[in-house]
Amino acid sequence: MDFPWAGNLGSWYWYIKTNHVICNDQKIFALGFQKEDIPAQIGFEFFTDKIHPDDFERVMNNMRDHLYGRSFVYDTSYRIRTTDGQWKWFYDRGKITKRDEDGKPVLLTGILFDISEQKAMEELLETQNRQLIELSSTDYLTKILNRKALMEKLDYEIRRITRTKADLCIFMIDADHFKKVNDTYGHLTGDKILIQMTQIIQKTIRNTDFFGRFGGEEFIVVFPDCDLPGGLEVAERIRAAIQDTIFESDIKMTISGGIVAYQGETIDQMIEIADKLLY
Repeated sequence: MDFPWAGNLGSWYWYIKTNHVICNDQKIFALGFQKEDIPAQIGFEFFTDKIHPDDFERVMNNMRDHLYGRSFVYDTSYRIRTTDGQWKWFYDRGKITKRDEDGKPVLLTGILFDISEQKAMEELLETQNRQLIELSSTDYLTKILNRKALMEKLDYEIRRITRTKADLCIFMIDADHFKKVNDTYGHLTGDKILIQMTQIIQKTIRNTDFFGRFGGEEFIVVFPDCDLPGGLEVAERIRAAIQDTIFESDIKMTISGGIVAYQGETIDQMIEIADKLLY
């Protein structure tokens, strides 16, 4: 009995008491066996021994649930090893179709599909989606949070500390005389300096802090669970580290900064205060 759906490998029958499996040869050929390699009698273990270790217990639990009447059907997907050591994805579905006089299962009947291509497409889509999410939240030059992602994360932190009554500071940074750097040395040099600057900030802040590019040569560092004195301490380390660094083309850089502790303002109000303090 064959089915028209894509990936169909035919039907299978498991005579439970004798552990005898009858199936379409396609199921075995799909694993890389030749006709002459197929044993005269196949047991349940011929297939289960080839299931991926990470899937095995889940599949067995699924089968046991059906055999003991805890589920209406046996229905699962798993990876199974081929003769050349590769892994294929199978979708397996079966149901008890015969019981003995005591109501114990005698025959389990099912159908099997090779869903490897479908799984490969799903994994490709997942990868592409992750890449799109990363691109949508990452600054193209510095590879840190872009403005949109930074504001979203800051909004989340403010809502969190509003509930927990914790502290939070933001530190707004502006690279001094950066236009002059671009005009004198070119934008490519300016870009390299911005990248170096982000690397310095990343090394200097705490593991719980985060930062992003607010625009141009401006950055905002967020210090969650940190009061103003604590934020000032980290901010001073950042300022000193940048001042002590020799950047691209032997350029020395300094920064201006404004730091503000959250006191119930909106995000825009906090940034406006930090911006004024910066100047």
